Amino acid sequence: MNFIIESTVKAIKELYHADIAPSDISLQETRKEFEGQVTIVTFPFTKFSRKSPEQTGAEIGEYLKNSLKEISAFNVIKGFLNISICSAYWIDQLYTEILKDDFAVLKPNGKRVMVEYSSPNTNKPLHLGHVRNNLLGYSVAQILEAAGYEVIKTNLVNDRGIHICKSMLAWQLYGNGETPQSTGEKGDHLVGKYYVIFDKEYKKEIEFLKSEGQTEEEAKKNAPLIKQAQELLLKWEAGDEKVIDLWKTMNTWVYDGFGKTYKALGVEFDKFYYESNTYLLGKDIIDEGLQSGVFFKKEDGSVWIDLTEDGLDQKLVLRADGTSVYMTQDMGTAKLKYDDFQMDESIYVVGNEQDYHFKVLFLILQKLGKTWAKGLFHLSYGMVDLPSGKMKSREGTVVDADDLIAEMKTTAKAQTEALGKINDFGEEEKEQLYHTIGMGALKYFLLKVDPKKRLLFDPNESVDFQGHTGPFIQYTHARIKSVLNRATITGMETDPTELAPEERDLIVTLTQFPDIITQAAIAYNPGTVANYVYELAKTYNKFYHEHSILQAEDELVKQFRLELSVASAKVISKAMNLLGIDVPERM
Repeated sequence: MNFIIESTVKAIKELYHADIAPSDISLQETRKEFEGQVTIVTFPFTKFSRKSPEQTGAEIGEYLKNSLKEISAFNVIKGFLNISICSAYWIDQLYTEILKDDFAVLKPNGKRVMVEYSSPNTNKPLHLGHVRNNLLGYSVAQILEAAGYEVIKTNLVNDRGIHICKSMLAWQLYGNGETPQSTGEKGDHLVGKYYVIFDKEYKKEIEFLKSEGQTEEEAKKNAPLIKQAQELLLKWEAGDEKVIDLWKTMNTWVYDGFGKTYKALGVEFDKFYYESNTYLLGKDIIDEGLQSGVFFKKEDGSVWIDLTEDGLDQKLVLRADGTSVYMTQDMGTAKLKYDDFQMDESIYVVGNEQDYHFKVLFLILQKLGKTWAKGLFHLSYGMVDLPSGKMKSREGTVVDADDLIAEMKTTAKAQTEALGKINDFGEEEKEQLYHTIGMGALKYFLLKVDPKKRLLFDPNESVDFQGHTGPFIQYTHARIKSVLNRATITGMETDPTELAPEERDLIVTLTQFPDIITQAAIAYNPGTVANYVYELAKTYNKFYHEHSILQAEDELVKQFRLELSVASAKVISKAMNLLGIDVPERM
């Protein structure tokens, strides 16, 4: 709509003898209750016109209508100039922009961005929180790539520490040598089972020691199991061959299990970092900070940074015995990632319970003079809750990702079969469709909400074919494909003299897609795309119900509506792809 902005600049120059910058003109989408597609806010121009907002709007509207062939009418409501753009303009947009292969393919901007997400622990399977994390990280990466960035998708795996040793020890004590192969159990679930067993046996030991007269705190420290786990960790750190072999074996089981879950979720990574390789990083940064005076040493030899002047507190960055804390590791890992890729931006997709940690981390790196630290961003997200009793979890505390995926497929199957429209599908095609709908429902429900918000996930509500859901949008795509499969498109450009309001509204909505990608990329918010594609699906359905396509009044109108349907299916598919959601050809 640059042509409207340029003409408005000229209008103000000629009408009121004033110069304004194009950036001073605010264009908005016209509210649905008013005539028009584009609205100009006229309040800022009254200082030049010295007239009321209404009179100023009327004068500018008259000028634009007389000077631009694209404008067919205008109206003024208070300080808002609503402009109606003629059918010929929108028809031209369909054929010269929207139907082209490169529509909404934004030019490379020369910037590189890293998106780090997932970050699982190798002592248990992925859970519901990880699902939101993975889907959010993957979608943000897809959107940034569409917006012209070079994107590196990374996963920092927490594969070491006392929690890993707990699973290893429990397997040694109670596992009788069982493996994923011997039990048929998924590797991450098998290892997670032993983490739970450790916890149960450890609690028994604590209760026994308390009955012998120890305090809770003493019992936790003195329980034989925790001492054995700590000993295992020391052996791991010392490179004990047997311990390292067991660690590698059990981690291999877990990675195989994670791989299956990632595949079912439809997410992937370009680069894996492992904490076992990064946990010693950061100590050179400590020396650097001590020399520059950013850090200081306490009498016991521990190293700290004082952030009280920044409204924070004093933060430990190295223990008195010279061992790292998480902050030390994260500083070192941030530097390693930058050294590897020299990215302009680095996005950490991590839950909001870590807000303070990342605020401190980024501030420390900036104080250390790391110029790349200004490109670091914590994409914080809220918890996901489930309605009580809607889903069972394996351990009774958190909902397992694999259970959730299976539940979604079952729910999708029940809802789809109730509609009774897939009787001619083969069994394999049905199973694939249930997975596609179930995952579409899950992903859309989690991504349509602003990442910062906590949300309540209801599996049944998410699969409603008539609601604000992924399956509603998927069904719209399948409906369009069904129409197109019954028609022959000649490819000739047709030019109806006047668009029906539903046709025009559909083209207007389609033209917004490139701007939607840009907005979502700037805000790191897939919800912008999710809510746009829902509006597009609704707009198409309104057009579909109001106007016959295959039985149109003449061939030219039929061909035009078919092309409009092609464009709608293409944009729905592209937008859903940015959310990591597949759209079926039929359902």
